[in-house]
Amino acid sequence: MASKHHTRKKYGLTFKIIAGMVAGLALGLILNMMGPVSFINDYVVNGVLHVGGKIFLASLKLLVVPLVFVSLTCGTASLDDIKKLGRIGGKTLALYLVTTALAISIAVCMAIVLKPGVGFNLMTDATFNPRDTPSLTQTIIDIFPNNPVAAMAEGKMLQIIVFAVLFGLTLTMVGKPGERILNIFKDLNAVILKMVILIMAVAPYGVFCLIAKVFALQGFAAIAPLAKYFFVVVFALLLHAFGVYPLMLKLLSGLSPLTFFKKYKAVPMFAFSTASSNATLPITLETVEHKLGVKNSIASFTIPLGATVNMDGSAIMQGVAAIFISQAYNLHIGLSGYLMVIFTATLASIGTAAVPGAALIMLAMVLKQVGLPVEGIALIIGVDRLLDMMRTAVNVTGDAAVSCIVAKSEGQFSQDTFYAKDIKNKL
Repeated sequence: MASKHHTRKKYGLTFKIIAGMVAGLALGLILNMMGPVSFINDYVVNGVLHVGGKIFLASLKLLVVPLVFVSLTCGTASLDDIKKLGRIGGKTLALYLVTTALAISIAVCMAIVLKPGVGFNLMTDATFNPRDTPSLTQTIIDIFPNNPVAAMAEGKMLQIIVFAVLFGLTLTMVGKPGERILNIFKDLNAVILKMVILIMAVAPYGVFCLIAKVFALQGFAAIAPLAKYFFVVVFALLLHAFGVYPLMLKLLSGLSPLTFFKKYKAVPMFAFSTASSNATLPITLETVEHKLGVKNSIASFTIPLGATVNMDGSAIMQGVAAIFISQAYNLHIGLSGYLMVIFTATLASIGTAAVPGAALIMLAMVLKQVGLPVEGIALIIGVDRLLDMMRTAVNVTGDAAVSCIVAKSEGQFSQDTFYAKDIKNKL
């Protein structure tokens, strides 16, 4: 019995998620190569795999609103100085904007040098009908809720963050009644985190279903006509994830990037399969607090905010896509156009919803600003699902890196937890 138990513990969550991804990839490619078989499409791809993946995503999204509200209320109420909240918010937003500006700059430079759109045969019948993008003033107004219950029902994360911060601050101001309610919230927080751990037990199966369906429908054949564009985006994503983040982590916090990636590795893989920062948020928050050592007072603020405004991966795609479309249509936008792409994509990434495919809608805004044909988006839709998965993994890595830097600067960081030996059967 003891040897069996030891064998079971040997395989941690990361190993199981990798196994689920590999098995899903293999099955998906096999189904894709079999071609259109009605039974397989109806009962396997759009049946078992579709249902399994959707149920898993729904289970995760179920936790997002209560987790953010309860955790952020607890974190805000635990701050002994209200001025500290403003300082934390300022640092977090500044770092998120800097990383996004760096991401888009890397993307634009690589696209200019590698020229993925030069010599491209345009699809003249390409069409894409974007939804209207909100103005900057409307985006700012929409941050503040007029009905917190509606904001929670609709999953409007910035509005939930604002209400939770106000609620948490008020709890600290009313004395004994606030303490009693805060104790209830702390108990609720423990319950919700336990739910996260329970759902993570079935994560490998959910990942298997999600990955298998994507590759069954897409395969690798979709990449072929756009291989150069695809790999420029992938290279820029990798450079940002393994170049910019480790450098910032080392220079601004002194923490080991190798330890960071080793302890955090399960989250980007999970984000890759869900293609949604919001769906990954419960896992990100759990890992950042309990494996990387960021205190709840920081993580409960920086992680939900990052899932909403920190879209470095999306900014990279928008930068490469804008230059690719300008090259494909032989439209030269010049230095001022490149700078406008960097500026607009940085702002657009903040307004990008943390859901699959939202970056394409914001790309329409970037293209309009620099006078590029919006219908060019149709050229890249074929490979965007795979890229969406990769850029989500980059987004959540940035959230965690910034959280560590901010927590370290505020003295709200446990080095003992960060450098503790990893326990394989935990998250």
